[in-house]
Parts: sequence; C-alpha cells; structure tokens
Amino acid sequence: MTTVKQRELDAILPFIEKWGQELQLETESYLKKVTHVWESTGSKGHYIDIFIKHALENIDEANTNWTFLAARIYLHRLYEQAAVSRNYDLNDKYGSFYPLLEQLTEKGIYSPSLITKYSRIEIEYLGDLIEQKRDFLFTYPGILTLATRYLASDFEKNTYELPQERWMVIAMYLMQDEPIGNRLEHVKEAYWALSNLYMTVATPTLANAGKTHGQLSSCFIDTVNDSLQGIYDSNTDIAQLSKNGGGIGVYMGKIRARGSSIKGYYGMSSGVIPWIKQLNNTAVSVDQLGTRKGAITVYLDIWHRDIEDFLDLKLNNGDDRLRAHDVYTGVCIPDYFMEQVENRGDWYLFDPHEVQQVMGFALEDFYDETKGDGRWRKNYEACVRADLRSKRKVPAIEIMKRIMRSQLETGAPFMFYRDEVNRHNPNTHIGMIYCSNLCTEITQNQSATEFFEEYIENENTVVKKYKAGDFVVCNLSSINLGKAVPDQVLERLIPIQVRMLDNVIDINTLPIKQAEITNKKYRAIGLGTFGWHHLLALKNIQWESDEAVQYADKLYEKIAYLTIKSSMELSKEKGHYPVFAGSKWNTGNYFTEKGYISKQWQALMEDVQTYGIRNGYLMAVAPNATTSIIAGSTASIDPIFKPFYTEEKKDYRIPTTAPDLDHRTYNIYRRSAYILDQRWSVKQNAARQKHIDQSLSFNFYVPNTIKAAYLLDLHLQAWRQGLKTTYYVRSTSNDVEECEWCQS
Repeated sequence: MTTVKQRELDAILPFIEKWGQELQLETESYLKKVTHVWESTGSKGHYIDIFIKHALENIDEANTNWTFLAARIYLHRLYEQAAVSRNYDLNDKYGSFYPLLEQLTEKGIYSPSLITKYSRIEIEYLGDLIEQKRDFLFTYPGILTLATRYLASDFEKNTYELPQERWMVIAMYLMQDEPIGNRLEHVKEAYWALSNLYMTVATPTLANAGKTHGQLSSCFIDTVNDSLQGIYDSNTDIAQLSKNGGGIGVYMGKIRARGSSIKGYYGMSSGVIPWIKQLNNTAVSVDQLGTRKGAITVYLDIWHRDIEDFLDLKLNNGDDRLRAHDVYTGVCIPDYFMEQVENRGDWYLFDPHEVQQVMGFALEDFYDETKGDGRWRKNYEACVRADLRSKRKVPAIEIMKRIMRSQLETGAPFMFYRDEVNRHNPNTHIGMIYCSNLCTEITQNQSATEFFEEYIENENTVVKKYKAGDFVVCNLSSINLGKAVPDQVLERLIPIQVRMLDNVIDINTLPIKQAEITNKKYRAIGLGTFGWHHLLALKNIQWESDEAVQYADKLYEKIAYLTIKSSMELSKEKGHYPVFAGSKWNTGNYFTEKGYISKQWQALMEDVQTYGIRNGYLMAVAPNATTSIIAGSTASIDPIFKPFYTEEKKDYRIPTTAPDLDHRTYNIYRRSAYILDQRWSVKQNAARQKHIDQSLSFNFYVPNTIKAAYLLDLHLQAWRQGLKTTYYVRSTSNDVEECEWCQS
C-alpha cells in the first residue's frame, strides 16, 4: 500500500465512523472487512469504490440506512474531485461560489447571465446560504443519478459543480428577471424548496438551467397538417425538439388514410403508416446530445381508416415494413366508441380527407359536450348514413381486442378519452384538444401550423410564411409528497413552485417559433406530484381502501386550491395570460363544473374573475421516474415495484429499498404494483383527476396472463369514472402471487 493511498484511506475513516453513529449503523465489522479487502487486493481499485460496494452489500429490508452511508462516501469523492478541479481546500467541502460561476462561464458551460444579472455581492451572499449538510438527504441511487447526469462539469468531464450549487444555480437562473427589490428572496425560497427535496424541476430544467445549451421544457405536442409540406415541416420541427431534449406527442388524425384520393385521384394515398415510420427514424437518429434517444408518441383517432394497421405498429411479428418499434402509440377515443364496446355494437372507420371533402366538416374538430350527447356523435352518425367510399364497419369489441393485445405485448397504445378531456378544457373558448403528450399528462389546445406563402426577396433570399398553430409546450415540476406533506410546507412551497414554472416560460429558448408563440399565449404550466405510495406508507393508509381514495380527493383538492390561488396572485403582480377573457377561469365555469361551492372556493373564484389567472393550464401529474429517484421517494402516483430489489450495474449491484422502509411501513409497501387490485388505483385517480385541470400519467400493472375480460373492465372503469388518459399497461411475465383480483 502506497503512503499516499494509506493517507487517503486514513483520512476518510473518522468520517465513516461519525456518519455510522449518526445513521445508527454498526460500522466496526464493516470497516474491518473493507480494510481486509483493500489489503488483500493489493490496494487495487479506488478505496471509495470498495467502501461503497460493501456499504451497499449491507442493505436489506431491516438495514436501509446503509444507502445513506454509501451516498455520503460517494459525496466525499465528489468533494475531492471538485476541490482538485477548482483548487480549494477539501476540508471546506464546498469552495467559494462566485469563482465557480466565473470559471464555468469562462469555459462556456454556464450562461453569462448568472454573473451579468447578479452582482458579485449578491452571488457571494447566495453562496453563503448554501447548506452542505442537505447533501446528506440523498440516498445512494439519488446522488449517483444527480452526479452522473446533471451536475455541471467541464468538457473533459471534470467535476466542478456540487449538488447544492446545482440547486442554487437553478434558483438563480429561474429568478434572474424578477424585480431586484425582492429577487434574492425568491432565489432563497426556490433554493429552500429544491435543496430540501420538497420538489423537483423537470429533467430538462434540472439538466440545462444556468447552462449555455439546451432548453427547459419537458415535452411538446404537434398537430400535423394533411399536406406534404405540413408533414415534412412537422418532421423537421420534431427533429429540432428531439435534438434539444424534448419528448414529443404527435397528432396525425388529420392525415388522409391509405387509398384516399390525392388531387382527385382515388387510391393514391399511402396513409399514415409511412409517415409514422419516418418519425420512427427521426426518433432513432436525432438523439438528445447522446444522453438518450428521441422519444415520440404518435396519436390516431379510433375511427381513422388506418387504425388497425396503426394498432399493430409495435408488434414483434408480421410485416416489418408496417412496423415502427421506436415510437410509442396512443389512441384518441370518443365516448361513443366505449359505449359500443360495452354494448358489443358496430363501429365505423372513415378517411378524414373524404369526410372533409364530402361532409364539409372535420370529424376530429368536434366532441360530445355532455356525456351521451353532443356534436361529435351527431356528425359521426351523419358519416355513417352517408355513402362514403372509405366507410368500413367492424365490431367495436374487435378493435378493443387489438388494443389490448398490443398493450399486453408492447405496453401501448396509451388511451386518450377525447370527450372527457375537451369537456373539462378550461380554454374551450379558443381551441380544441386532439391528443396528449409523450407521457399522457398534458392536455392543451392544439392546431396545425399552415404554410401559406413562399417568395424570393432581394434576389437570393427565399422567404416562407406560415400561420402558426397551437404547438403545445409542457413546463413541469413536481411536489415530493413523501416529504412536503409530512413537513406541512405546501402553503409555502406551491407559490414559489408556480413562480418558478411561470418564469421558465419567459426565460426558455425554444427552437420552434410556433411553440414559443403558444407558450406565451397560454402560459401553460404543469404542477404535479410524486411520492404517493411513500406518503400512504408514512400515514399507514392501505392502497386498497376507501381511506386512500378519500385522502387523494382531499389532498389534491388542497393542492388545486393552492395552485390556482398562487397563479391568481401572480396575475395580480404580472398580469393574466393573453387569452384569459372568455375562458372557464374568467366565466367561473371551471369552479362550478368541479363543484367547488365552499366559501373558500367561492372567494377564490371571485378573485380569479377579478384579477385573472397567470397560467391558462396549471396542473399535470408526470411520471417522474428519474427525479423521484434523486428526491428519494416513489415515482408519480404509482405503487412501488417491490419493497426491496437489486439493480445490476457494471461493477456491482445496487440494492434498492422503498423509502422509509421499516417495520411500520412494510405492511403498506408489501402489496406492491403487480399484487395490488388495479381497480383501487382507478378509484384513486378518478378522485384526484377531478381536481387536476390537465391529466395524469397513470399506469396499469397486470400479469401478462390476465384475462381479457379483466383488462377490458379496467379500461371501462377508467372511462366511466372520468379519467382523461391512461398510460402504459405494464405487464409482467413473472408469476404474480396474491393477484386474486385478476384471476378470480
């Protein structure tokens, strides 16, 4: 063992003994084992790796705190690396904040706005607010994920930024344009919210805020126009967004079906499938700076003539020329279809181009205004009666069987209940919602961008002009329910969270101009939640219980109230979104439709009508798979996969336990995703959906041996109870114990 390595080893031992005492861990035998391994291997490998590996090996259901010890050891390495890169004393843990901003700005990593909009005195003041001990809130998977994916490094991947500095940089960047008089207070509040892990920002914001490259929004929704120009323009726009880190939902229901006419010649159109395959190639070839491949979900209406081929797109058998394995699929479903499935009735398929040409209307531009009646079904029935070439009759249940077959094999298509979505759209006065986004939680007005003119200017400049459509932008962040609710901070947290989200709209640099226009027009945000199963465990509430359903109803009503109030207060300060007039926020219909009749709600309704609301769309529950790991909680509104499992990594295994797993919480976690009766999940989500103006990323967890009747009943229950969307059907090939509900 070299002298240098021995000194390094000796330096960390007192820390591990101290951390072990704080975490109530018995570290004596652990240290003996590590030292023995170190000596027996001839000091090969980094001593930190050996410490982490053996700390992780000690994790089980009864010893969960070893993950925090592994995290602290990993942090020690980060502190060492940052101290070397930035040339400061390791004993300080964190170096001076201003020199970090200066160094990474000079290297082209940080945006110059951090040191041009804030004075050195302000930056040094904020640096003094950094709480290094909040690093100890991370589990090992949490700090590993944050450090390897999101902390700013130089172009040689040397460590510069540390976790608390990432939180502070995000806070500074999002508050940079606030009035100077109270800007530092807003930065402090944002740092408080982030550093205590009470909330997380969306992955693009987490990765890119304060940096020179990348944008801050999570995902986008495009509506493709039925023209060659429109199709190729959309593909180019989608490629640009994919390159910059966005997930994309694409509505293709306006594109004519296979065999449709082109310039009056019947049988010429190749339909939507070739264009989807083109998007599939875009998803594969235009990745997000090498961090992950592009992510695209394509949506099609259930009455579109190409729907059957569409439902087979991701299957692993059949003609591969008709397959697109790298995009996801979603189906846009009216109430009438579900009624026909339930009644085992007939369903009719049409070509949207022929409907437009012969009937004089676009069927997709309507919805049923009330349950069981409305303009959509009247127009659909008119199409059924008409003598249309493209009309084809199929049993509705056969289409549903194809949906469920694909879901059990591939997880998709996702379900989008278009009538329910549009009935509860707060901005029906100015638009229509055709589909959702990549992850099914966003529902906002959409329209296709239309090309209308091209000409030559100044001899060598070609100018193209478009009428911009509503190109949806999703700006997301989420409350960590497992931490924020027990600490009773929602009243303090949500106002700063809404302000942060609203500021993303103005700061963000979007590569697509029509998306920028839509972003400013609606000022849409998506405040969501994660850690629901974690919260139930802490409160000792069983998932399969009326108590859990009632608690979801009560909690999400409170979150809705605080979110709407925060946006109203922001409107007082900065003005309402541009198309507020005539919206359901403006008329008060939003509140009456929800049944908000208490004095508190009525007073808020009057305030919104008087002062406006800053954001046209407010709430959406996203999947939060990655950010929930960083925050040490459970993903989204999902149940946990297992109370304890092991993830295989290249060099060693990482045991993962449910958060706060102990003898008190185990009974709640024991009935995990594939054991739980999914009908209770539907009930919970119906209760929370009532209070969310957009939608939810809601997964079904089922064995792949589930009877078709049970899966059908889940879909029918979700539709009947007013869910707007459902996400994956996640099936497992493993035997599922205790799954009485899906076998009886």
